Amino acid sequence: MSTEAAAPATRTPRESRRIERKDRLVAAALRLFAEEGFNETSVDEIVAAARTSKSAFYEFWSSKEDCVRDQLSEQGGDLIDRVFAAAAEGADHRDRMRRGIACFVHECVAQRELARVLLVEAVGVSPAVEAARHAIEDHFAHIIEAEVRSNAADDAFYADIEPTVFGRAVVGAVYEATAHFLREPTVETEQLVRGLSTIFAPER
Repeated sequence: MSTEAAAPATRTPRESRRIERKDRLVAAALRLFAEEGFNETSVDEIVAAARTSKSAFYEFWSSKEDCVRDQLSEQGGDLIDRVFAAAAEGADHRDRMRRGIACFVHECVAQRELARVLLVEAVGVSPAVEAARHAIEDHFAHIIEAEVRSNAADDAFYADIEPTVFGRAVVGAVYEATAHFLREPTVETEQLVRGLSTIFAPER
């Protein structure tokens, strides 16, 4: 959550209007990026959908690339934080892995526009956007890697797995499978969760 949105009771009316404009722009940008494609969406279309002006857009971002980078860093980072909060409730490392996978998939289903931008539309946009995407992936992979390192000695399933490779494999597979789900909505959510969990954290 941004600092701007953290303390509504202390906002002045001017600050509230500013945040409301930004929220409208973010919602419009994510919807258009997800529905029309990042490259096909212009700043003019974003401000029209948000019912505001180009000057309002440039108050917050220097370009649409800057806009999507900002949302990946903020909202994408928040998504991964929720994934690890859910995983932390697991009874053991396999349960944590399964809970984390399930939370990521369900969050992406619930926030399809953000998920599509993160997993599909933002890929290869610019070095700055790639850096924001990679920061999220790195955070995801490093937590998984730490779980494997901490528990491999007591779990034969992970004993011979290189933790860094495993962390990247989990992130790659979960991202790709979820992106496929977003493109092919006939895939059943729980089937996707069970399939990924069976591969990376099977029941004992």
